[in-house]
Amino acid sequence: MASTKSRVVDVHTHMYPPSYIDILRSRSEIPVVRSFPQAPDHPRLVLLAAEQPALDAALADPTAAVQPPGRPLTPHYADLAQKLHFMDTHAIDISVLSLANPWLDFVAPDDAPGLARQVNAEFDAMCASRPGRLFFFAALPLTAPAPAILESVAHVRGLPHCRGVILGTSGLGEGLDDPALLPILRRLADADLPVFLHPHYGLPNEVWGPRAAAEYGHVLPLALGFPVETTVAVARMYLAGVFDAVPALRMLLAHSGGTLPFLAGRIESCIVHDGQLLREGRAGKGKGRRTIWDVLREQVYLDAVVYSEVGLKAAIGAAGGAGRLMFGTDHPFFPPLESDEQGEWESVGLNARAVMDAVGEDSEEARGIMGENAVRILRLEMDQPATL
Repeated sequence: MASTKSRVVDVHTHMYPPSYIDILRSRSEIPVVRSFPQAPDHPRLVLLAAEQPALDAALADPTAAVQPPGRPLTPHYADLAQKLHFMDTHAIDISVLSLANPWLDFVAPDDAPGLARQVNAEFDAMCASRPGRLFFFAALPLTAPAPAILESVAHVRGLPHCRGVILGTSGLGEGLDDPALLPILRRLADADLPVFLHPHYGLPNEVWGPRAAAEYGHVLPLALGFPVETTVAVARMYLAGVFDAVPALRMLLAHSGGTLPFLAGRIESCIVHDGQLLREGRAGKGKGRRTIWDVLREQVYLDAVVYSEVGLKAAIGAAGGAGRLMFGTDHPFFPPLESDEQGEWESVGLNARAVMDAVGEDSEEARGIMGENAVRILRLEMDQPATL
């Protein structure tokens, strides 16, 4: 990784604690951990709906020579020592851990509060074992009744290493523009807990066409489905007035905000030219309306997981400056396929190189994106909860 002469902070790095892996092992449908005769070295982590045809084929005939779905469940996904080795290999000083998708979105309502408390306790214990090096974004039991979710917010606010929460785009099941979610977003804002928004659901499988499952691997759902999912979710929040209703809400968007940096201008143009919105007083000029650009530059932060100078420059422009960008690796996803996983990962180097190419190696902006912005924004010092 290119040097920055200051702290390097990874705000986008995932783990599945042991209790969570146990839940996935006990399941029979996606998300699931399963072992396959076709891949005996490691159990497979199967997360995406797009993987259902491959899962069905592998289970239908365990002796068939088919590629099993998912990815190998290596120690990178759940082992703290492996996480620390990864950090040391890439000169990462601080990591802000988070449970990876699909979080607790699939858990039964009665089970969700207890599992959330257990998972968050495991994360806090990991962080306590390496003080100053690890913090985390908590998971919420969003399938549970609202009082239990609000109680969980209060609980994680008191955990010393918690610096926010991670949410998917489904919210309580109806998306992030659901009015029923507003009390929870308000409680998060009041507790100074930023939301790390991460995609999982993508787009319907039929969007990718009949050849995708057999020929295109995971490229289309991951490269296109995830970013578009984030873009749609935030656009819906904006159109529903969520950001105005909760002005203290702060969000960190995964993957540099999906396609928002590129499409924000088109979204804004469609809003001001929409007759229905104009008639309802939600569009037009001179009405005190906050534009999508205002929201991006006042209530939104972006990670720098975009893998190219071109994408990162767009993200910096959309965010209103490099001071709102934070480096991430997306570990343990995107491992090297043709070299040792214990060495340097090309995916990490691509993101670091993009920062240097976009703002200049060893520049103040590079030092900010690579770590100092996160230290400032997320208050990555012990006994200092995040206040944005």
